[in-house]
Amino acid sequence: MANALSKIGVLYLHITEPREAASKSLVPIRKAFDGTLIASGGYGKSDGDSAIDENYADLISFGRMFLANPDSPTRFEVNAPLNKYNRSTFCTNDPVIGYTDYPPLEVAS
Repeated sequence: MANALSKIGVLYLHITEPREAASKSLVPIRKAFDGTLIASGGYGKSDGDSAIDENYADLISFGRMFLANPDSPTRFEVNAPLNKYNRSTFCTNDPVIGYTDYPPLEVAS
């Protein structure tokens, strides 16, 4: 499939793999697809960086982790700890609990 998508000019492919990101299950897809490959599935900063450095993927997507850390680019930059996500608050209609109540990073000025 990845090879066929390359042949018709698809620009990117976003694949979610099992959360054991170290499984390297995307290697055959990476080899077959010429466009930008976006990988997701439980990556953190270090294994996401490694995946890009090793040409395993071009971009890494952060789903659940980003929901709990909307300031994750800053957290990654300063190597700050991440909030743990609370799955039970995902996809609720409560305007206060869930997507908006994770504590932001406190950076000393």
